[in-house]
Amino acid sequence: MSSKLQQASLVVSGLIAGILVSLNFSASAGKDEALSALPVEELRSFADVYNAIKRGYVEPVDDKKLITHAISGMLANLDPHSAYLDADSFKDLQVSTQGEFGGLGIEVGMEDGFVKVVSPIEDTPAFKAGLKPGDLIIKLDDTPVKGLTLNDAVKKMRGKPKTQIRLTIVRKGEAKSFEVTLTREKIKVQSVKSKLLEGGYGYLRVTQFQEETAPDVVKHLERLLKADMDAKGEGIKGLVLDLRNDPGGLLNGAVGVSAAFLQPKTLVTSTDGRTEDAKRRYTASPEDYQRGYKDDFMKNLPAFARTTPLVVLVNGGSASASEIVAGALQDHKRAVVMGTQTFGKGSVQTVLPLSNNAAIKLTTARYFTPSGRSIQAKGITPDIIVEESANGESRERVREADLERHLGGDKDKPAEAAPAKPQTKNGKKGKTDEAEENPHRPLEFASKKDYQLGQALNLLKAWQIIKH
Repeated sequence: MSSKLQQASLVVSGLIAGILVSLNFSASAGKDEALSALPVEELRSFADVYNAIKRGYVEPVDDKKLITHAISGMLANLDPHSAYLDADSFKDLQVSTQGEFGGLGIEVGMEDGFVKVVSPIEDTPAFKAGLKPGDLIIKLDDTPVKGLTLNDAVKKMRGKPKTQIRLTIVRKGEAKSFEVTLTREKIKVQSVKSKLLEGGYGYLRVTQFQEETAPDVVKHLERLLKADMDAKGEGIKGLVLDLRNDPGGLLNGAVGVSAAFLQPKTLVTSTDGRTEDAKRRYTASPEDYQRGYKDDFMKNLPAFARTTPLVVLVNGGSASASEIVAGALQDHKRAVVMGTQTFGKGSVQTVLPLSNNAAIKLTTARYFTPSGRSIQAKGITPDIIVEESANGESRERVREADLERHLGGDKDKPAEAAPAKPQTKNGKKGKTDEAEENPHRPLEFASKKDYQLGQALNLLKAWQIIKH
């Protein structure tokens, strides 16, 4: 028996080694790098486990399922953002970057075997139900999440529009779990919103960075100028760019939005990784933001966009692409960044398609601001710290540095912890008045109760007084 087991193990090991050699060769073809030696002993251990499962597990297991789980586990244990995308997940990712997809409207990750909310997307079922970053989903209807892969959990949360799903939530700071019933919708994310505020000040909000985000920003800036002219104003006196709770998205979208406020060819961000492809500089130039467009949409940009006083609002839900924009505008002293410490996701994920219509999402580099600051696990520190309420309190949020297996901020240095959470005068972590009235209510941006926006407007008005 042991002899047969050993023979089978060697066959499987040889098969895996052959596949890896062919993959490694194809990936390295045309490069000067020598093929790295395969870890034969580790491959034998893998083959032994694989064979033991095939021969002795209580129920038959499909080969495809075993290999898929092995790949998923290999990627999931690297960092919170690397992942295996089966054909359905890969298709959903492609659709979501175009701004329309089905489901609940929630960015999720995995922690301790549970689904963790990274950020609910604005104006979606998850956002309206009051889900918050850091919430743990422990049950989907009557199915415990523990034991499911992230892909399995996401599939259960997706479904036909107008169907319902019941989520059981555990929230830090609350003694008991609670249930939320959501109705699935066909999600169409409006990534850019704007309105003219009192006194000729503009408000521009980016909720997520998609393919259309940068050209939409230009269109909204044109609308703001027209609205001001219709109101017989004297031109846009100042602008608030709201990136709060923006979970990120496409890099070219971030470069394009930055380019709307910076002078042409200004450095926006740089990336650094192990391969030459991962070492890049992105500037406010058409070749770096104009993907899929024949004409440069920046030619319609109103002149005030690059000169008017600008305040950028951020918080702990501002991540990835939104941190790139905030960091670029801050480093070039084009804007004052106001709010609270950002999430700290400064890593680049490259989607590599596979032959079976699936793909892997692999972390390949780190982002850096124009001055060379690492965003990863640190985030962007605002120029002016303004909490969510007048009494100096903000809702507690999970950040990149809180996630298990998070990547360090620099390849040679360990990750730094997120800044300490603010405390109330009695020394206890508090909640805003709104949160005390309804702990599940989402923060309503650009409303009369939006304290941070009010402070941004006060700063812009002060500049106007000093200017005159």
